[in-house]
Amino acid sequence: MIQIPKSGITLIKIGLEFPEMAKESEAPGKSLQRGFAVLRALAEAGGEGAKLIRIAEATGLTQATVHRLLQALQAEGVVEQDGRSRLYRLGLDFFALAARAGNPGNLRDLCRPVLQRLSAMLGDTVFLLVRSGFDAMCLDRCEGPFPIRSFTGDIGGRVPLGVGQGALVILAFLPEAEREEAIRFNVPRLLNQGFMDEVYLRTEIAKAREAGFASRRDVALPGMGGVAVPVLDREGRAVAALSIGTISERLGEDRLPTVVEILKREAAAIGPRLNPFDPTLRRPAQLLGSASRGG
Repeated sequence: MIQIPKSGITLIKIGLEFPEMAKESEAPGKSLQRGFAVLRALAEAGGEGAKLIRIAEATGLTQATVHRLLQALQAEGVVEQDGRSRLYRLGLDFFALAARAGNPGNLRDLCRPVLQRLSAMLGDTVFLLVRSGFDAMCLDRCEGPFPIRSFTGDIGGRVPLGVGQGALVILAFLPEAEREEAIRFNVPRLLNQGFMDEVYLRTEIAKAREAGFASRRDVALPGMGGVAVPVLDREGRAVAALSIGTISERLGEDRLPTVVEILKREAAAIGPRLNPFDPTLRRPAQLLGSASRGG
């Protein structure tokens, strides 16, 4: 007669009464995979959250398994449940973990080697512009051999979104609602400064969106030319721009396509590396202030 240890009897009971728990005990990795599936379902649900049954449908797991996973994730603080609606959503600890795990460098640190490489390769001055409210601000620049003038001037300089190719391309690739809000706010500012009217601005925005870049020669700064491409985050939102400033004769039809292609390639490589929790994307001036104090 074969005697089964008590631990074995317990596992048999679990297997009979709770077959899914028995499976998970045999393959611990599956529990981890299922936990990530639940987290992804909650991320897809957005800030409003989702009911248990919806999470189960999205993951293909039973409600009992999802409930068990949610309880474990709640205990770790990465999932929370609204007391009234009973909806589950990602918790603050989840976002805190994501922030710490993101790219440790800020946008300026990430792009500095890119600017140096582009300036050396192209022989022109390269700018990194970032959105700051209804303005674009020069976060960094790398000098080329040709003396130039620019709208933003030195690092920290600001212009309204739409002024200059960098600020224009950021505006052009904002989500529609944000773009319209910026246009309404900035058109009076542009008119007061004698730059452009709303019809001209919208025409330039349409051109930039169709081409994927903005380019100007001898428009507001005689003898000067520039071209810029947007830097898009994971959601396709423009958060910055890579811009070239040079003398207008260096951006003729023979050279412009090559410069645009190089800028687009660099911008496309930056986008996936952006840390969505980088404070530079929301408060770029704060970074420059702290950098100057530290230096």
